[in-house]
Amino acid sequence: MLASDEDRERVVERVRLAAADGRLPLSELDGRLGQVHGARTLGELAVAARGLPEPGPRDCLVVDETPASRFALGLFGGFRRSGEWVVPPRFTAWSMWGGGRIDLTEARFAAQETVVRAVALWGATGIVVPDDIDVEVRGLALFGALGRRGARKVGRPGVPRVVVKGFALFGAVVTKPGGK
Repeated sequence: MLASDEDRERVVERVRLAAADGRLPLSELDGRLGQVHGARTLGELAVAARGLPEPGPRDCLVVDETPASRFALGLFGGFRRSGEWVVPPRFTAWSMWGGGRIDLTEARFAAQETVVRAVALWGATGIVVPDDIDVEVRGLALFGALGRRGARKVGRPGVPRVVVKGFALFGAVVTKPGGK
């Protein structure tokens, strides 16, 4: 059976991930990519992918699932979103005289780009982001803090992108790195 462009792109991503993880020596990277791009059949693609790890559950970050929640509120208290959950394309979090934590380290995303609107009024919202997504933080802080802790790492092509639009008034909206 003939290979499609989509089939080739899936194998290219596997080759790149294997090289990035140190499972494929960089000296073999160009040769493998050449094999993939030159493959005409699924059998030839299978030969190019031989010995590479299969995509695991964390490799599939964008899923076709319905998110359970699009909103979180911490009012004189707190909220927490963590563990395995599906992040909607638009998620809003309010912390008012309280706090909140949004942990994306085990999350899956309903869209390639997600916008998190975080408002902190005399409170704080912490957003834990894994290394395998791209994050942009923008917004406004008045007598508060808005920003990113840790070095900015740009995600690989094709990984989910999270845009944090924050507003902090006597509060804080901060992203910080988390492990895989």
